[in-house]
Amino acid sequence: MYAVIKTGGQQFRVEQGTTLKIEKLEIESGKKVTFKEVLMVADGDNVRVGTPFVPKVTVEAKIISQGKEKKVHILKFRRRKHSMKQQGHRQLFTEIEIVKIKA
Repeated sequence: MYAVIKTGGQQFRVEQGTTLKIEKLEIESGKKVTFKEVLMVADGDNVRVGTPFVPKVTVEAKIISQGKEKKVHILKFRRRKHSMKQQGHRQLFTEIEIVKIKA
């Protein structure tokens, strides 16, 4: 059984036991979170697609950790102008483990 959930402006295909890095959620590590925005649920040949969400279906997950991704370096260079701009960015993430798909 698997489901497609929507969180942080992205869609993820999840199964029980799957670990994901999603956009940061303001919840402490070790707590549980429930995703109600389930776009699709499939159990063998039985596939249910929502319009836009499947009613009465939730996905429960446990928060494993919070953190930052590796640094992305941004370099803007203007040739022959003696001008250069350098930046870096580290995206915040929440690592979760899917506990249960309630269909």
